[in-house]
Amino acid sequence: MVILADKAKDLRTVFRRYSLEAEPASPDAVIKTGLPSDPNFSKVAKGVIDGDAAAVESSLKAAFGAGIDPLTAINDGLIAGMNVVSDLYEKGLYYLPQVMIAADAMAVGIGVCEDKLGHPAEKKGLVVTHVAEGDIHDIGKEIVSALLAANGYEVINLGRDVPVEDVVNTVREKKPAMVTGTALMTTTMTAFPRIAARLKELGIVIPFVCGGGAVTREFVEAYDYGIHGVKAHHAPHLAAAAVKGKSWKTIREDYEDITGGYAYKW
Repeated sequence: MVILADKAKDLRTVFRRYSLEAEPASPDAVIKTGLPSDPNFSKVAKGVIDGDAAAVESSLKAAFGAGIDPLTAINDGLIAGMNVVSDLYEKGLYYLPQVMIAADAMAVGIGVCEDKLGHPAEKKGLVVTHVAEGDIHDIGKEIVSALLAANGYEVINLGRDVPVEDVVNTVREKKPAMVTGTALMTTTMTAFPRIAARLKELGIVIPFVCGGGAVTREFVEAYDYGIHGVKAHHAPHLAAAAVKGKSWKTIREDYEDITGGYAYKW
């Protein structure tokens, strides 16, 4: 029995070394690693991570008093904090409620910074999000929308069970850099190729990131514009690539490099 126990311990070490079995992550360790070193920014970031809007507001005002400008506070404090939240979510240490509360705290911080600036902060780009027609499961879409907004993107959140033509018309009228769709069921994800086909008919070329429980790379890459969105926290990275002008084909091909994560599930 002792020999078997020792052998099992040795195998666990091997699995961890080759990423076959990950060590359980510690929230405190993730937060400590991700926090900015400057105390002005670390307090702002920690307020976002904790979902503490009052702490975000007070720490921002203290940072302004120390000569920090609002745009720097947004980038090095608020967004840095939300990046840690994304990391915690990716590692399974945060769930939808924590992400949404953190996003709300960040929104308060953005408002404080905009008041100091005297005008709204410039958005990085526009993204349309929706849940496929016939589908009411919107948890994934809400996380995607929150992470995009928290990373400085303007988000048009169309909601759930969105008709194909509503998505197409919004893209045509608002001209976003990227559109995303989520679907939990195989019966509803069929809306995605119909959206892509309608956009193509209209001559609109746009990265269309599709994800959700039943969605696979094989399905998404069967139609033009489709990019398989594997994880919600990949969305801001994909949006950044779209805003920079990368084509849907390039984003599809360079997914791993763009997101820093694994590319696809089959």
